[in-house]
Amino acid sequence: MATISPQSTRNEAVSSLSRAFGEKLLLSQAVREQHSGLEGHHTSRLPDAVLNAASINDVVEALHICAAHDMPLIAHGAGTSLEGNLSAVSGGLSLDLTGMNRILDVDPENMICRVEAGVTREQLNQELRHSGLFFPIDPGANATLGGMASTRASGTNAVRYGTMRDNVLSLEVVTADGRIIETGTRAAKSAAGYDLTGLFVGSEGTLGVITAVTLRLYGIPQCTMAGTVTFASVDDAVLTTIQAIQLGIPVARIELLDAAQIKACNAYSQLSLAEQPTLFLEFHGTEDGVSEQASLFGQIAKGNGGSELSVAVQVEDRNKLWKARHSAYFASKSLRPNARIWSTDVCVPIAKLADSIAATRADIERCGAQATIVGHVGDGNYHVLFVLDPNQPEEWEVAAGINERMVAHALTLGGTCTGEHSVGIGKRQCLVDERGADAISLMAAVKRAFDPQGLLNPGKIFL
Repeated sequence: MATISPQSTRNEAVSSLSRAFGEKLLLSQAVREQHSGLEGHHTSRLPDAVLNAASINDVVEALHICAAHDMPLIAHGAGTSLEGNLSAVSGGLSLDLTGMNRILDVDPENMICRVEAGVTREQLNQELRHSGLFFPIDPGANATLGGMASTRASGTNAVRYGTMRDNVLSLEVVTADGRIIETGTRAAKSAAGYDLTGLFVGSEGTLGVITAVTLRLYGIPQCTMAGTVTFASVDDAVLTTIQAIQLGIPVARIELLDAAQIKACNAYSQLSLAEQPTLFLEFHGTEDGVSEQASLFGQIAKGNGGSELSVAVQVEDRNKLWKARHSAYFASKSLRPNARIWSTDVCVPIAKLADSIAATRADIERCGAQATIVGHVGDGNYHVLFVLDPNQPEEWEVAAGINERMVAHALTLGGTCTGEHSVGIGKRQCLVDERGADAISLMAAVKRAFDPQGLLNPGKIFL
């Protein structure tokens, strides 16, 4: 990649940006810290400036100015990325897209919509609530849809509705040299040319700046039922999940929380669940269909030593349950005063999930670390949340070793180093281990073709 410009040249770029954008350009320490990737555990680097973009014209002009001064540019959404994806490792401009938050078009007949990159998933679903439609991808945070596309987000509903890769029809992208392109169409499928949409989804802002997203929508189910089932072991919970999927039960959400995570959630969210491996479930469909799905799942669970399926049909009960699941990060953080969380993830073929989790939990116990485990068990993805003292570097070293071994084991099982956190800074070597030097070289060639100056979110994905 190209050599990043020195501080003096970046100062000139900031001056040019200030003349072009006036009050939209922010230079205060506090604002720059907020745009340095603080959500994750990696050492954060501050950008030289933050630009609150209000339109695609702002994005185009910012890219032109940055290119003229060899100034790095990092597209920034809600800032929830966990692998150092937003850290300004070489300084530069943080391009804040949250002000580009208009819902441009909702097309109920074709069940699609088009939104600016700064629209959040909660904002979109609030707008859609009277249309009978919703957008199902739920990574657990109120992330921007541009950011979700950039990191190929998924979450709790992925087992039924897929990930962002499956639900983005097209993207409006501004390229490194300031051109505006559309990567796809509104049609349900296409066989025309290279799949540029698929290339930009998951590219972490290294190939272009996503400014608008065209998305698939889904009908709000007539009936929704949530529930929990506890098990004596993770193996039994995973076996139940596999059997349910093999039987074709269309579970909308199926999340695994290990005993340590349940204990944390009980304390933080005021639940009273048995402190055992637990599945959080949700079924979508008609009243009869949901009832049948829950009954079949309950039978499978009992056959594997699970408890009775405890169901929640009322909206407030379902919301309490899923709020507890989405608060797992903060529940784990509350286990120790002033703790920091290192959240990492892998994804393996579902039949290997129990093996992977068991090996990781055994490693955690052997090393004396404090950590909880939560998993999108329906697609083989799970997260480890290390609960660490920021003033004890030896704890971080232990967590790093566990993480390294967890990834290595996942790869031997045919899995991937990250199911949804993406690569960022933290898993660049893991990507090499997973894909091999030749594949990485090809990815780097694509990067050079799209961004020859190497200015778009430098230092991410590649070593």
